[in-house]
Amino acid sequence: MPDMEFLKNFPFFEHLNEQELEDIAAVITTKVYNKGVNLFWENEVGNELFIIQSGAVKIFRHQEGREIILALFRQGDFFGEMVLFGDEKVRSASANTLEKTTVYILKKEHFLQLLNKNPNIFIKILNTALERLRQANEQIANLSMTSAYARIARLLVRLTQSPEADRVLGLKLTHHQMADMTATARETVTKVLSDMQSKGYIRIVNRQIHITDLEGLMTAAGLE
Repeated sequence: MPDMEFLKNFPFFEHLNEQELEDIAAVITTKVYNKGVNLFWENEVGNELFIIQSGAVKIFRHQEGREIILALFRQGDFFGEMVLFGDEKVRSASANTLEKTTVYILKKEHFLQLLNKNPNIFIKILNTALERLRQANEQIANLSMTSAYARIARLLVRLTQSPEADRVLGLKLTHHQMADMTATARETVTKVLSDMQSKGYIRIVNRQIHITDLEGLMTAAGLE
């Protein structure tokens, strides 16, 4: 049974009444995946929307023999929505868990029934899709117009979650994964992180990256 409090606070469902929430909960499937499991593959036929109740998922594609990480999603995020609209049936990318992850799965037929009753949900999805498009365009510009050092710095700034002075990245990413997200070599990531640590921008403890000088890191990223 899905967590009703989570559903109530999820942006798509926040305007639903108790009965409508119960109706949605009744058709949602809950699945738990271990780390490193593929939820679906690029070009695979699909008809489900995924909502992350806990954990983390990477969205990626393979290009010229290399994995390109397009996005990282965490608790409260959703993905897989493109196959819910129009005649689109094929996944445009693959999804893989970065840690143990619990997802709620809503099939297309049930989602469309919900959409018919509550059209405002479409506006929320559209706004999210536009923001993701903006971020994707920004990421493409970063790859073509900035140095490897700046791209890695921007990635760290983007992934920083904690409001405290010693901010912690929400995920433990390998140097290989960071390289895939910034179009650099793993060795370059290792050298850049080492330099950032020596300059006091970050501190690495048990493979967890702490941001100790956000202003300095933002300057290195070209964001100030």
